[in-house]
Amino acid sequence: MNLSVNICGVEMKNPVTVASGTFGSGMEYSDFVDLSKLGAVTTKGVANVPWEGNKTPRVAETYGGMLNAIGLQNPGIDTFISRDLKFLKNYDTKVIVNVCGRSVRDYVEVVERLGDCPEVDLLEINVSCPNVKEGGIAFGVDPKALENITREIKAKAKQPVIMKLSPNVTDIAEMAKAAVSGGTDALSLINTITGMKIDINRRTFALANKTGGMSGPAVKPVAVRMVYQVASAVNVPIIGMGGISCAEDALEFIMAGATMVSVGTSNFANPNVTLEVVEGIEKFMKEQGINSLEEIRGCVLEAK
Repeated sequence: MNLSVNICGVEMKNPVTVASGTFGSGMEYSDFVDLSKLGAVTTKGVANVPWEGNKTPRVAETYGGMLNAIGLQNPGIDTFISRDLKFLKNYDTKVIVNVCGRSVRDYVEVVERLGDCPEVDLLEINVSCPNVKEGGIAFGVDPKALENITREIKAKAKQPVIMKLSPNVTDIAEMAKAAVSGGTDALSLINTITGMKIDINRRTFALANKTGGMSGPAVKPVAVRMVYQVASAVNVPIIGMGGISCAEDALEFIMAGATMVSVGTSNFANPNVTLEVVEGIEKFMKEQGINSLEEIRGCVLEAK
């Protein structure tokens, strides 16, 4: 059986990685998970300078998931390179670095720094960040802004680029096409869905930010639908994510057209979930007589 997958020329031993922001940069989970058994480790978002993040409370549990408004707190690119990348060198896994910023220049600065780091295999660009030069609107909800930032990043990137799409749009396929027009090598989706929770006893918002990103099992049907739509609209590799908590969930994304999957919120409830997903996919392939994931990838897509 062949569990390996290839994204933009980067060969992964299996199709499982972790969703940015739910796994630190691997160090935080290394006591529970053998990182070398993952197809890749996707790091928490890194910016050109340290970000403090939002005020607390920043996390709230919801039915079937959670809300978070961390605000992309991170130590900045200098610490990331000297500490996190140095740590990841010890493991036989691929490294996908998530990049965030408040302006195109911010993103490009990080991308250029990472271009000198041979241990970085792929770049995942978080376009759900607020564009400070456009009144705070996220890069990922405007097709022109998305195409522009993709083109600017591709012009400077030395590693393949994955644009991470926001689900908070009217037409996810339109956004995917914009990113592809800008030259992206691959796509990942979905990022979190904007939500809100009110604490009825305190009579105020559960999050200091008022709104937050919803993730967890409750968003999976939306995520699978969006991956299917994007896979039907463009011909680039897709990393599918959103509510995956078992191998069956992951296989839904693969059958909808995803090349690889990311496990996110479930890591908080079950630190070993990623390895369980890998093992579950392998078991399914044995039971079904499947030799390669290519046999089932996109099997529900209509012929183009």
